[in-house]
Amino acid sequence: MKKIVVALDGYSGTGKSSTAKQVASRLGYTYIDSGAMYRAVTYFFLINNVDFSNVGQVEKSLKKCDISFSGTSIYLNGANVDNEIRTMDVNNHVSQVSAISAVRAKLVEHQRKMGEEKGVVMDGRDIGTIVFPNAELKVFMTADMDVRAERRRKELLKKGIDEKLEVIKENLNQRDHIDSTRADSPLKKADDVREIDTSHLTLNQQIDKIVEMAESIIYEG
Repeated sequence: MKKIVVALDGYSGTGKSSTAKQVASRLGYTYIDSGAMYRAVTYFFLINNVDFSNVGQVEKSLKKCDISFSGTSIYLNGANVDNEIRTMDVNNHVSQVSAISAVRAKLVEHQRKMGEEKGVVMDGRDIGTIVFPNAELKVFMTADMDVRAERRRKELLKKGIDEKLEVIKENLNQRDHIDSTRADSPLKKADDVREIDTSHLTLNQQIDKIVEMAESIIYEG
């Protein structure tokens, strides 16, 4: 049975990470959360007061930033930071950090190495266009803003963070703008992508659709 790369791109709050984790589990593949990697770098920069506009500071700090995964958990310099990277402070700065070319270069290289053996599901914003342009399956996920904001609010509430819906919407709109207009690998659809609107789909329906797409490629011929 051949192994493939499944690249899931799309906006925040469309269910990318939750879907990608379960798709990987169903296929017996490795799940790589690229968004968590950018969040981990953002968290590291924030706690170390790194000036995002200072290229020297950024490059020096990146050398001290070791990111790894164990199961579905992410580790920063050996410490689990699953909860720390999901705060509103990180939410408010991650798109700005993600737009820094030095950050993208380091993480894209890391992501490509993790996917060399295939059999991976990776979600993010430039997976099908930049990280794995030759991925056998590329999916772009969208959803209505109200749905995305409500999903993000529920996610935050589970972590004990009670944020107003309007604040979350404003954050999502800002992130959409930065992600879509940045000069370095902006969020956009690959030419051969398959688009899924998740506004009215349950999580299981999203997972089923993508697993079906993947299996049609894995078992074709």
